[in-house]
Amino acid sequence: MTSSSSREVIVEADGGSRGNPGPAGYGAVVLDPLTGETLAEAAEYIGVATNNVAEYKGLVAGLKAARSLFPDATVHVRMDSKLVVEQMSGRWKIKHPDMKPLAAEAGRVFPAGRVRYEWIPRERNKHADRLANEAMDAGKRGRQWEPSDSTAALDTAAARNAATLPPAPSGPPGDAAAGAARARAALATGAGTAGDLGPGRTGTGSGAWPGTVAPPTAQDDGLFAAEEALAAPASGDFEAQAGALAPTGHAARTHALETATAPAAAPTETTGPEAAGPATTGPAADRPATTGPATTGPATTGPEDAGSAAVPAAAGSAPAPAAPPASVTTAAPGQGWSAGPDMSAPATFVLLRHGETALTPEKRFSGSGGTDPELSAAGLRQAEAVAEALAARGTIQEIVSSPLTRCRQTAAAVAGRLGLDVRVEQGLRETDFGAWEGLTFGEVRERHPEDLDAWLASPKAAPTGGGESFATVARRVAATRDRLTAAYAGRTVLLVTHVTPIKTLIRLALGAPPESLFRMELSAASISAVAYYADGNASVRLLNDTSHLR
Repeated sequence: MTSSSSREVIVEADGGSRGNPGPAGYGAVVLDPLTGETLAEAAEYIGVATNNVAEYKGLVAGLKAARSLFPDATVHVRMDSKLVVEQMSGRWKIKHPDMKPLAAEAGRVFPAGRVRYEWIPRERNKHADRLANEAMDAGKRGRQWEPSDSTAALDTAAARNAATLPPAPSGPPGDAAAGAARARAALATGAGTAGDLGPGRTGTGSGAWPGTVAPPTAQDDGLFAAEEALAAPASGDFEAQAGALAPTGHAARTHALETATAPAAAPTETTGPEAAGPATTGPAADRPATTGPATTGPATTGPEDAGSAAVPAAAGSAPAPAAPPASVTTAAPGQGWSAGPDMSAPATFVLLRHGETALTPEKRFSGSGGTDPELSAAGLRQAEAVAEALAARGTIQEIVSSPLTRCRQTAAAVAGRLGLDVRVEQGLRETDFGAWEGLTFGEVRERHPEDLDAWLASPKAAPTGGGESFATVARRVAATRDRLTAAYAGRTVLLVTHVTPIKTLIRLALGAPPESLFRMELSAASISAVAYYADGNASVRLLNDTSHLR
């Protein structure tokens, strides 16, 4: 669970007067900043008043609703009243005698350091506006607004989502490749509406879209990233390809031995793939893992960013658990409620995988040791789509990017929309795949079969030609995580990076065994999120959200 002590919420508020002054009402809504879920609503008819008084009353009601849910929350207030935003931010003086006590009341709900204000255009404040109008309509009938009569949340969601569901993908049930191709085509033509399936909706079978977290099926075993399938074969062919890549012979026996004899977790050193230093230090409270074949790098072992086709764990490993749901909260290993809640705001990392490059649909290894490809036309469209979605959410305060071109281009698109600078962090770069850069799995199998078997069997094995092992990458990522959480405590930071770093951060935050990464899917331009608390707890809040691409 996530402690309410440092939860961030969004409050949107509005007020109106039919006559100014005239019959007036206000509305306010408390939202989850990552999912957009409505957590609370408030509205009231207040009799004859001005627009500004009604807006202030809406602000007070929204702040009090947030406090009743999470007394120690940090709050992001969004309103379309420039007057209220500027006055509450301290940039404009409050001169009107009716508004001074309301502003003072709003300022007492939360400490000033835990509330920030942002002006938004009216079209982005429709939920609160609708509630205010419902309150005024109720007053006109001589009644007060009742939550049971409100349709504001439903109407707002309906306006955000498509009127009808998209047609089912043409492939067999569970064929994520067909869904991915359709999503890409829709993005290319501008068709479809963001959030066609509704916020956070997931699914399986013929109606499943790429990026959903679903249990394995006979056609789609959950091992393959759907976004790599522009012209991909049916998922059954993927299974055949993955089966051909599983360690055999000596490699399989070695893996079985390593898994069976892996030492128990020690309090100080790690011998598994993350090898991230002391097990109890750092925000994620990392726990040493077994030395089996699963890696802390991409659960998928191959193509573009090693993220487009995965391989099953070698013989002798424990069954890989299914991917966590799209929104998960968990305490890190060794931590829990017995240690007492962390009373400070977390460092929240919004993890964005870069958009597609020309190598993505071709399923080629593309790490940090190759040609450093740029985003393709499809990737540029994905970057713009995610920039628009993050601008609408309005929670990003900092942007940090991998030094590789595809990430810097994706980060630049977001930064341009948010008006933020981009900091480049070398520790967020992708794995160096050595001589395998630019090759497909099949080509690596033909040219370097023994090296590939060794690499699949142990996280300590490096690709041919002096590339990085996943153990090396995990140490780099964990160290980077520790630096960034210290630098951005209490902030919401967008990290634009690759499959390996993102899946490493997710796995370490969950305290899950390396095998769990074989059941994670990470699409191009997808969003995940992890919150890191000062007491060592970590909470995975989102995984592989691609709703902005539909």
